[in-house]
Amino acid sequence: MTKEEQIEIPLSKPKIILTFLGSLLFVGLGIWFLTCPPQRNHWLFGDPTLIFIAGISSVIFFGLAAVTIFRKFSDKKPGLTINKQGIIDNSSGVSGGLIPWADIQEIKISKVMSQKFLMLIVRNPEDYLKKVTNPLKRNAMKMNYKTYGTPISITSNALQTNFDDLHKLLIDKMNEYKS
Repeated sequence: MTKEEQIEIPLSKPKIILTFLGSLLFVGLGIWFLTCPPQRNHWLFGDPTLIFIAGISSVIFFGLAAVTIFRKFSDKKPGLTINKQGIIDNSSGVSGGLIPWADIQEIKISKVMSQKFLMLIVRNPEDYLKKVTNPLKRNAMKMNYKTYGTPISITSNALQTNFDDLHKLLIDKMNEYKS
């Protein structure tokens, strides 16, 4: 297969930098909650146990996110490659690798708060979970599977494209290559 027969969407370094800085901000907030918790006489924000849990959660979750995002700075591979075989996802820390068109049954849009995701409904989700060796990545994909019915999700957050264009492109290519 030649380069002309595939579409490559590069990673967006500015988007990655902004996401990295946001993660660091939440790590800092978590550290602040742990070292100097706010003292309030409020039923929610005044509970030291809740503040401690929020601090630990923030440091762990956003710390792991920051490490994952930091690795993408030096990644020279395209964020997403679309060709006759399928979609090669390298857009996030829980990327699915090669997802053949034959495995994809449907592409759905899911929204969490204001964040949109493309959920690739595959006919063999357990196979994708089995091939992941990193336990953190596998657990994140398992959570996706339990919540959305698929372990594979793609967003435009780290890509040089917007969500609507990405969705249209993937639908068009799925229709083209599966027919």
